[in-house]
Amino acid sequence: MSFLRVAVIMAGGSGERFWPLSRKEHPKQLLRLTSATETMLHEAVRRIEPVIPRQHIYIQTMEHLIHPIRKAEVGVPAENVIAEPCKRNTAGCLIYAVAHLLAKYGTDPATLSMAVLTADHIIGSEELFRKTVVNALGAAEREPLLVTIGVKPTRPATGYGYIQTAETTANKPVLTVQAFHEKPDLESAQRYVAAGNYYWNAGMFFWRISTFLDELRQAQPAMAARTVELRDALQALDTQRAHQVFQTLENTSIDYALMEKARRVAMAPANFPWDDIGTWAALDRTRQPDTAGNITEGGPVLVECRDCIVYNAEGADGMSVAVVGADNLVVVVTKDGVLVAPKDRTEDVKKAVQELELRNARQV
Repeated sequence: MSFLRVAVIMAGGSGERFWPLSRKEHPKQLLRLTSATETMLHEAVRRIEPVIPRQHIYIQTMEHLIHPIRKAEVGVPAENVIAEPCKRNTAGCLIYAVAHLLAKYGTDPATLSMAVLTADHIIGSEELFRKTVVNALGAAEREPLLVTIGVKPTRPATGYGYIQTAETTANKPVLTVQAFHEKPDLESAQRYVAAGNYYWNAGMFFWRISTFLDELRQAQPAMAARTVELRDALQALDTQRAHQVFQTLENTSIDYALMEKARRVAMAPANFPWDDIGTWAALDRTRQPDTAGNITEGGPVLVECRDCIVYNAEGADGMSVAVVGADNLVVVVTKDGVLVAPKDRTEDVKKAVQELELRNARQV
């Protein structure tokens, strides 16, 4: 059987933890955080294009981001930037994507294979990444499997979910998934790393669309029925009906709704360096520090500082920024916002954004 391969890059996040650089209309995936020349979304498209041609690469986002993403010209046709009508977490995102693809291609879902990728991760080796993707897609095409990617942990990280495999060594192209585990405490994370059969959940998925629908019918019959209704509405170009159907979906993750309940789940072990760029503190792992451990952007002045991240978005000519006598501090300055936070509190930047939203601040 021959397959038409499509890729869906999830890019609907708001990137609140990267405020004040990240805004609702200019979120994390449209920032140059891991490259001096490309946004993270540009990088995501370029990484997968040698495997799947750009006419079959789709950007799944929110409605208010369609114009900014199209304007950014990230490398896909404008009509391939699609948006779900409202927030329904990753389960809703992927149900909408599947319905859209079925409506567009109008083909046997058994011949459509789908790669679900992310727009906000750093991938250390693009060649090894593509090999892993091809391996995962191939496994999903050969057998009715839902396949995910697992990254061998290099530290007992508490900010990632974990995948537990039945096998203790990665001596097969794909491993049988035994269980998914939510973000653990430090003691559990240390135990997972020591066990040898736990992997970081990279949040990427591969399946035949027919397999996705079969497993969804088994795990979530109501969601499966909504998927078919949504496909029919999109096929008929009935936008109002599509919105009505989508709004009835439960707001939940694809892991909880499907992957943790599915009957046949496999994991392709990743051999490439990987990181989730979730907060400002992640720049410690993606940028080269100076001799005092500081990471800087935009020419700030640092006096007797150690292990700080200081990001001056306006540059030295537009804004003078100085930090004196600080350790393990994050300072971010834009033309209309300033963030100061200890490195170990950067997860809580979203709380500041929520407060600014309550105040109807224009800087969010």
